Amino acid sequence: MKRKINKIIIHCSATTPSMDVDANTIDEWHKQRGWSGIGYHFFIKRDGKIEFGRPLDQSGAHTKGHNQNSIGVCYAGGVDSKMCPEDNRTSEQIASFLLLLRFLKNTFPKATIHGHRDFSPKACPSFDATKEYKGL
Repeated sequence: MKRKINKIIIHCSATTPSMDVDANTIDEWHKQRGWSGIGYHFFIKRDGKIEFGRPLDQSGAHTKGHNQNSIGVCYAGGVDSKMCPEDNRTSEQIASFLLLLRFLKNTFPKATIHGHRDFSPKACPSFDATKEYKGL
């Protein structure tokens, strides 16, 4: 892989817990925005299933100014029924995050883990990913 990965950036889909979205849903949404397809490299469903998005050898389309050297990981959820930010990850998603992030840190040991909100004035991913995954 030619890309030099120095960041893993966590996102939420800004969907309610009742919305069972997946990587295909995100792909459709991103195409509707005029993108070539899903902007994230991985997507974690509510049941914890990890789905592939954009190939790792391609730059993502998830964090303006940081796509070239990062991996984008998104999970289903992140807002409550009133569309307000809420950390509503399931226990299965939390376990899948740990599994996936450990794999990515093993593959890209110099990469640091961040939340989208570290680079943009947004609540995304509705929890402090930098703090939570600091020890990985």
